[in-house]
Amino acid sequence: MRTLILVACMPLVASAQVSDTTRKDTTRQLETVTVSAIRARSDAPVSAKTLDAAEIQRRSFGQDVPLMLLGTPSLTSYAETGNYWGYSYMRLRGIDQSRINLTLDGIPLNDPEDQVLYFANFPDLTNSVGSVQVQRGVGTSAPGSASYGGSINLQSTPLSASGSGQGAEAQIQAGSFGTLRGSVEYSAGGDGALAAYARASAIRSEGYRRHSGVDARSAFASVGWLGERDIIKLTAIAGLFADTMAYVGATRAEIAADPRSNLLRADETDRFTEQVVALSHTRDLGNGASIANTIYRISAAGNYNVCVDLDCSITSPVIWNFNLDFAWVGATSVANFALGDNRVTVGGNINSYARDHYAFDRSTGFSNLYWNTGRKRDASVFAKVERDIGHRTTIFADLQGRRAQFFYRPDINAGIGRSSICWSFLNPKLGATVRLSPSLTGYASFGMNSREPARSDMFAGFDNIDTTNAAFVGALSTVRPERVHDTEIGLRKRAKHWSLDANVFAMEFRNEILPVGQLSYIGTPLRTNVPSSWRRGLELDGSLHVDRLRTGATATLMRARIASFTDDATATSYMEVPPLLTPELTATHWTTMSVSSSISLGATGRFVGASHLNNTGDDTLTLPAQYTLDLTAHWNNRGRGVSLHVNNALNARRFASGHVSVGEARYYVLPPLNAMLLLRLGL
Repeated sequence: MRTLILVACMPLVASAQVSDTTRKDTTRQLETVTVSAIRARSDAPVSAKTLDAAEIQRRSFGQDVPLMLLGTPSLTSYAETGNYWGYSYMRLRGIDQSRINLTLDGIPLNDPEDQVLYFANFPDLTNSVGSVQVQRGVGTSAPGSASYGGSINLQSTPLSASGSGQGAEAQIQAGSFGTLRGSVEYSAGGDGALAAYARASAIRSEGYRRHSGVDARSAFASVGWLGERDIIKLTAIAGLFADTMAYVGATRAEIAADPRSNLLRADETDRFTEQVVALSHTRDLGNGASIANTIYRISAAGNYNVCVDLDCSITSPVIWNFNLDFAWVGATSVANFALGDNRVTVGGNINSYARDHYAFDRSTGFSNLYWNTGRKRDASVFAKVERDIGHRTTIFADLQGRRAQFFYRPDINAGIGRSSICWSFLNPKLGATVRLSPSLTGYASFGMNSREPARSDMFAGFDNIDTTNAAFVGALSTVRPERVHDTEIGLRKRAKHWSLDANVFAMEFRNEILPVGQLSYIGTPLRTNVPSSWRRGLELDGSLHVDRLRTGATATLMRARIASFTDDATATSYMEVPPLLTPELTATHWTTMSVSSSISLGATGRFVGASHLNNTGDDTLTLPAQYTLDLTAHWNNRGRGVSLHVNNALNARRFASGHVSVGEARYYVLPPLNAMLLLRLGL
């Protein structure tokens, strides 16, 4: 009855509206405490782009997250299948996905050994994401591996704090390459304290490249108790993914003979499952203070078949079946509070990880080849302080301390002993934002991040170490941790009908762990330390809104160099060469037009400049420049809608990425002209 007393002079209907709105705002703020703690605020001295739910829905037709993010400044991505599902990867400022910090609701997602997330294991994840922030450069401190090229913070669909959020939706999609996708989701939340969200999805696609089809299932569920000052929330995600692999690119000659060429055999397949379970509690402490604690468990298991013969085209090649399974448990805690003129956020994360690696020779009746185990422990703490100086300037300081330890237990018959290695890092950032006018702000920041090598780096691409390769691989410390010094200077203009973000950056690296352009025998990129390298550039992101027309563009002009690179295969040294897959120019332009209250049309063009496929500066081993144009049409009316996505409308026959094999360039093709039709049915 407390609410009725507070609003006794108002009609009962108004009372309910005020109560619902207040509660909705309060619970929404509480639910995002952890995400807000690691994200950059709109006035932070960080180069970042945030996509809200409306923008995600405009872009999305169920494609993997890296492909949905295309068009974000300085981001490139591709899928090995020449489609929109399967193994997909992204790069920020030319820096590969294993060195981008990834979180969902503050939960670290980078696999501690590989330091990468395989989005294929979480098909249709975009459908349950409410917002995404892409930070470029070292950004802000977050749980898990330190951001090196940037970070991507995903926030799941928030729970509804009022009955207005209750409802169900079904999505049915069909399109090119034999694509079929279906999903059903339901949100519940009423006058009580309980709320829930659930989604189930299924995707099947043949893939553009030959025998590169995918068959995927996923589920996402969250349920929460939403009190006036507390939220207790349980989240569970599960994914099942199976495909015929396409991790080797095709040569120009192979593509000319068959644009859908896939060198791998139809029996080189994989199948994986991955699950995430998290339980969180958030408490409003009053006076703007809050604390959130989350415990989580991430696990996965699966296997893949790889031909390890010199000639995999023969009738009976040697095919090994590689298996892995891991379990990963951890806890994250963040707290926000005010101390005088200072706003303070402190947090920490601790986790423990174990993964078994084992393989069988299928040609000899699945005889066991090896069984080894990697374990990793990780602990980090961070503190962030914001202090206002007068009405125009805010100082930001951010400090993260992190300690990680890796243990390796070899196969019982390996003939070598156990080994371990430990790393400790201190990652500081400092910056300031100045409000030059009500609509114009400027910022500058400097940050340093260090991170350890991945298991495959330390193992020189091998999955098992024994007496046959131990001397070649060397000690675990052979590949050194990498460090980056990042300077960001930018301006933000917010006018009534237009906005512009512009920034320059300078990233100076020491012992950068760079891909060399070649793949290991199990398809993972081979990488090595280079003593000194740098990336410097200008990034622009602008938009204009006039009546029913919205238009915008992004552009990145970048120059990058490796001071000295030695090719292990030839022992040849190269000076001042560009790093691979780092184009000097990337740009996007987009336009949407609201034809009526229910119909909108859109067009998005993307340009990616030429880049090299290895670090030798060889102009014959390059990825050519590409331009693609996508068209969209949306009709929405009272919870129902139809979306048509016409991708690569100009039918550009180009390549999305590539690598080098035995001195020859191999490419992953872009999908040719294709279309996806999506129906949304509110239930």
